[in-house]
Amino acid sequence: MTANLSVEDLLDAYRTMKTIREFEDRVHVEFAKGGIPGFVHLYAGEEASATGVGMHLKETDKLASNHRGHGHCIAKGVEVKGMMAEIYGKKTGTCHGKGGSMHIADLDTGMMGANGIVGGGPPLACGAALAAKMKGTDGIAVVFCGDGASNQGTTFEAMNLATVWKLPVIFVFENNGYGEATPSNYAVSCEDIADRAVGFGMPGEIVDGHDFFAVHKAFAKAAERARAGEGPSLLEHKLDRFFGHFEGDNQNYRPKGEVKRLREEVCCLKRFGAEVTTNHGVDQAQLSAIDNEVAKLIDEAVAFAEKSPEPDLSALTTDVYINY
Repeated sequence: MTANLSVEDLLDAYRTMKTIREFEDRVHVEFAKGGIPGFVHLYAGEEASATGVGMHLKETDKLASNHRGHGHCIAKGVEVKGMMAEIYGKKTGTCHGKGGSMHIADLDTGMMGANGIVGGGPPLACGAALAAKMKGTDGIAVVFCGDGASNQGTTFEAMNLATVWKLPVIFVFENNGYGEATPSNYAVSCEDIADRAVGFGMPGEIVDGHDFFAVHKAFAKAAERARAGEGPSLLEHKLDRFFGHFEGDNQNYRPKGEVKRLREEVCCLKRFGAEVTTNHGVDQAQLSAIDNEVAKLIDEAVAFAEKSPEPDLSALTTDVYINY
């Protein structure tokens, strides 16, 4: 539980959040230079959500993501240099350059993949949860969705199946207020996505997604319930993204000054830093040291990606179908 987090745990959490932020800020810069192919959707602003969840996950637990998946990958332990190379479409990437940003994955760490299909992740998470249940392990699966995916039939079917079969799966809806350019208060029929849980017979909870401690505490309860065989839970993390839906999005649909205000007032990194240095025995010097370590790591990741070779044409049709 959150009360038992040590200083080292808190430093690890900060390192994960800072790595996500620096990774995304750097991808934002490098994408504008034209060296990164395909679409990119950035996670900056939502770091506390992935980190608070990821700290509870074992390597054998499974995670399904969505199109905004870089933060989920880092929180699940995917190696940063391999991630950057994948986003650059290089042979040294975690998917050998074939997945790119929207389908980045690393099965060795339990990261089943980002997903370009809205609502594509929940059925996959149910499959992973069913496998854990059939094998008799205490493994769980978690799926991150957005407010847009909360309206998809695949999501509803997965939630129903999870409850009927009491699967150890946790549905985390990261409600950043927009489904692409459409405000969620226009496109989602209820004010709180968490309210939909009752229709499927599972507990639902609203969580402040800017607050690492709130996320960590709420997920601890859901994970304990799932591992004990009591079935699925729904968590709605209310938070904000700092960049557009995709890189190149001019964000004309957002009120003037909204992003600037959010960066100043609700930044989860600022909030976390203030909390741990004031109340949890962490020194600012320790956080600054992590800042320097992360900056060096991201520089190395970009250099690695840029120098890495392109995939061989002979490998174009490999890794598409599995041979049993």
